[in-house]
Amino acid sequence: MAIVLTAVAVVAGLLLGYVNKVTAEPIAQANAKALSDAIALVVPGFDNDPAAEAETIEVDGASYTIYKATKGGEFIGAAVESSANGFGGALRVLVGFDAEGNIIDYSLLSHAETPGLGSKAADWFKKGGKGDITGRNPGEKPLTVSKDNGDIDAITASTITSRAFLNAVNAAYAAYAKHNGDASAADLNGATGATQHVEQN
Repeated sequence: MAIVLTAVAVVAGLLLGYVNKVTAEPIAQANAKALSDAIALVVPGFDNDPAAEAETIEVDGASYTIYKATKGGEFIGAAVESSANGFGGALRVLVGFDAEGNIIDYSLLSHAETPGLGSKAADWFKKGGKGDITGRNPGEKPLTVSKDNGDIDAITASTITSRAFLNAVNAAYAAYAKHNGDASAADLNGATGATQHVEQN
């Protein structure tokens, strides 16, 4: 019995190792394509490979990944990966900024928010959405919801998620600005704060 169990365990282990080896590359390629597509969405028009030239920058102890976009060798903007704690957990976004620091677009990479409520962040803040943030520059004025005396409409019944999303965008801008040599703009990151896990309203 012991020999049989050992043999089964060895065979199962070998099979799992083989499957992992076979699927590792396709998964990596799929993830790379998803990232490339997200970058192209939020900072369109580049002719370089932003993912291959990714840089990491720290602001107030937090790390941000920056994908610089150029066209003909000229800087046209960057995509910045950022996150903040929402109602259900971490909310990750990729925010695209033009050369002047204005928001071009964004992509919600992942979240753990309530389905049907927090997940609305994927579209709520896009161009034409009720909380449209495109064209805004967080360096001129940090993005905040109307409940916090700001001018951006929060997702209905998801104020905590909305705050977290905007915190992530503000933090992304702080990293973008610091990367471009404007260290004073990193102070924006202090305004993002940690979103409290309380019942959404």
